[in-house]
Amino acid sequence: MNKRKVGSAYEEKAVLFLKKQGLVILCRNFRNRYGEIDIVARDNKTTVFVEVKYRRDAKKGLPEEAVDYRKRRRICRVADYYRMIHGMGEFSPVRFDVVAFCGEEIRWFRNAFDYIG
Repeated sequence: MNKRKVGSAYEEKAVLFLKKQGLVILCRNFRNRYGEIDIVARDNKTTVFVEVKYRRDAKKGLPEEAVDYRKRRRICRVADYYRMIHGMGEFSPVRFDVVAFCGEEIRWFRNAFDYIG
């Protein structure tokens, strides 16, 4: 199985997991020239930008460790664009989460990182 198919399969698992937690999925694979956000969801009045990471095992590090500063910054830039085109004000509540799969174990890091401007 190629990496894109594996990634899509785990993104789907993350969507199902987040729905069970009460989030409403607004968008998947939101892209612009700066990058991509895997999932955009709503948690009550908060817009949640979710990065999904998968590793078969922890031999090459934990999946959540792959969301480094550069990746977080890129996600924030894409989130800025999403907020702009959807008319979200500067003070609209947002959150950045990571859903990490290590093998079949799922870990949800709510508010995994702060906005990087």
